[in-house]
Amino acid sequence: MKNPVPQAASLLLEKLMLLVHIRPLPAGSGGETPPPAPGYYDTSCFKRGDLLEVPRTLFIHFGIYLGENRVAHLMPDILPSITSDRRQIQQVVTNKRLILGVIARTASVRVDTVEDFAYGGSILVNHMDRLFEDQVLSSEEAAHRAEKLVGATAYSLLWNNCEHFVTYCRYGAPVSFQTDKFCETVKMIIRDQRSVLASMLVGLASIVCLGVAPSTTLPTIFIPFFLWMAG
Repeated sequence: MKNPVPQAASLLLEKLMLLVHIRPLPAGSGGETPPPAPGYYDTSCFKRGDLLEVPRTLFIHFGIYLGENRVAHLMPDILPSITSDRRQIQQVVTNKRLILGVIARTASVRVDTVEDFAYGGSILVNHMDRLFEDQVLSSEEAAHRAEKLVGATAYSLLWNNCEHFVTYCRYGAPVSFQTDKFCETVKMIIRDQRSVLASMLVGLASIVCLGVAPSTTLPTIFIPFFLWMAG
């Protein structure tokens, strides 16, 4: 029988990470903010196969440049699982589609313009190359891998997100440093005996996210969870 504690911890982390992947809307806005007009970004410095990185406030979004103002990137999206209409799927992913995609664990590797991909954010080019040194694949190989994966795919905030996609394409190994950093941060909070309040908040979040019955005692829930995270 599988240990339910690691599975519960994984689910909790995914629920928390969902909160930082939602694209915030401007105050008073009733809909999605339109992306910048074409030509907003200077794409002359981008080369086919480049890894594009867009830092956000709480997370980073990644894509592979395919040339001609096109970027392949992985986005959680519910539509590929309920329709085959390419025109609908190709429309810019809204927060509602994104959230439902995360819940349903469905996504798509889509090709968008640089403007739609970056959504007004600044773009870093091949910023992760320094972490992989000699593992960088050829530009054409990276672009070819990205193009081959275009279409519907499974999704996981922790195990199969946009960073896993680009690191596989450009470096040959699907990894996510921001996921690792997030998991380590949660572990540090739980390990630190002085962070009682933070631990309580994580505990309350787990009750909400995991649907723990009110009759279940807190020690029964959290002692095994803390032991596993500290291991």
